[in-house]
Amino acid sequence: MPMPFKRYVPLGLLISLLGILFSLYSFRDKTNGSWGKIQVEGGVISGTVNASGDVQIFKGIPYAAPPVGALRWKAPQPIVPWTGEKKCVSFSASPMQNAPVPFGPWTEEWLIPASPISEDCLYLNLWTPAHSPQEKKPVIVWIYGGAFLSGGAAVPIYDGEAMSRKGLVFVSINYRVGVFGFLAHPELTQESGTQSSGNYALLDQIAALQWVKKNISAFGGDPDNVTIAGQSAGSMSVNCLVASPRCRGLFKRAIAESGARVISNSFMKTHTLQEAEAEGLKFMQSANAKSMADLRNIPADDLQKKPFTRWGPIVDGWVLPQTIAEIFAAGKENEVSLLTGWNEDDGVVFGKMNTAAEFKKQAEDTYGSQADEFLKYYPASSDAEAASSQLRLSRDQNFGIENYSWASLQADQGKNKTFLYRFSRALPATGDYVKFAAFHSGEIPYAYDNLSFVHRCPWTDVDYSLAKTMSSYWANFVATGDPNGPGLPLWPVYDTKSFSTMVLGNTISAKSLPDREAIDFLKKYAK
Repeated sequence: MPMPFKRYVPLGLLISLLGILFSLYSFRDKTNGSWGKIQVEGGVISGTVNASGDVQIFKGIPYAAPPVGALRWKAPQPIVPWTGEKKCVSFSASPMQNAPVPFGPWTEEWLIPASPISEDCLYLNLWTPAHSPQEKKPVIVWIYGGAFLSGGAAVPIYDGEAMSRKGLVFVSINYRVGVFGFLAHPELTQESGTQSSGNYALLDQIAALQWVKKNISAFGGDPDNVTIAGQSAGSMSVNCLVASPRCRGLFKRAIAESGARVISNSFMKTHTLQEAEAEGLKFMQSANAKSMADLRNIPADDLQKKPFTRWGPIVDGWVLPQTIAEIFAAGKENEVSLLTGWNEDDGVVFGKMNTAAEFKKQAEDTYGSQADEFLKYYPASSDAEAASSQLRLSRDQNFGIENYSWASLQADQGKNKTFLYRFSRALPATGDYVKFAAFHSGEIPYAYDNLSFVHRCPWTDVDYSLAKTMSSYWANFVATGDPNGPGLPLWPVYDTKSFSTMVLGNTISAKSLPDREAIDFLKKYAK
């Protein structure tokens, strides 16, 4: 009987196979079914795995030193190294802020956990579907909203597992908020080394993106294919980061949901450094402190109770050398592919609504001879109609005008693709929640396929279908810069001729931007 033919493996191929096996072994310890150890900046970490075994999860990875004590109101400092294995299996504390209390449409699913809350908050969380560092999966970095006063990465609807199962490395980050994220003061400016102060929240976000650039390949992510995404203040943060010269090379795409400052500087005004420093001097006086050392010695809980009225990004000369409107007008922003839009019921009015008569009077005082045209777009023939118009006006002034202007500006530049949406699905609800409809941040559980984390809504097949489609659009955009893919309704590229907008609601279809004439009217008066 002839001897069987011997099959020889070339030495080069054998070495390559051994290298791959070694990488897989270091990425996952298969001897006991647990996920293995990962070397990151600062030391070695380990995580957990989801129930189905296809996503590796790390929570509470430090990306900077704790900003406490002498590091309060300083730019993020290098990570403090650790010895041994750091188990990253639970969320870190949320940034220092008031205790979360449900209000309006925002139940606990949209809020941080009740505890822990701490200044020691500069950590990030990561979900990866990769089984090898060589896989180079696209990366999305999520930046939360909360009016720059609240929020955190541990909010339930920000969970990254569902998007990770779509082939993405999903990263969520914490950043400082309120007085801890935005206090400016002449003493802080002098000690900074950059002659700036007050943008600590944005500096935190930049430090987290730098961490991603350096470390994400260890988790199978592609450091050259990063998308930043955020909603509300998170969307405004995305807008700031796209504008900032400090972010060169850190990302190539942006998702901005309901928030920007491209055309106007009126909503959540971007203050100058001098204005912010003046507010910082008042804050120090209110805290009975005579120096920054005194202020840094006051317990965080006590500082949180002090009035601080000027929060949000600052034109500090370093992170933002000019207003965002000026940076974009000059074409100095970082080039990105852009997916942006806002919600049908994004408008929020706190306090008592104006009556029809009061609303008309306000229109006359503001728009003079153009008041009749304004009232054509925002009518007030009755108190009920005036109330509806006030909500739509809030939506258009605060979000519509900004995201529309950003999309239009980028489309006219013609450098990268832009995709515009309007989320119109009224979330299923009972009782008082019915009136909130497609409310501000209501799109998040759909866009990130996290309906399962929302317990108050009686979801229907329409909702599950919309979440599947939206999350696929978002995932495709993160991967390729284009939301379109097999089996999805065609989402046209946005331009300023057709104003094609994807309406995401009970049905999904592209239309010319609803309410465009009203928004164009408002743009003429934006400051």
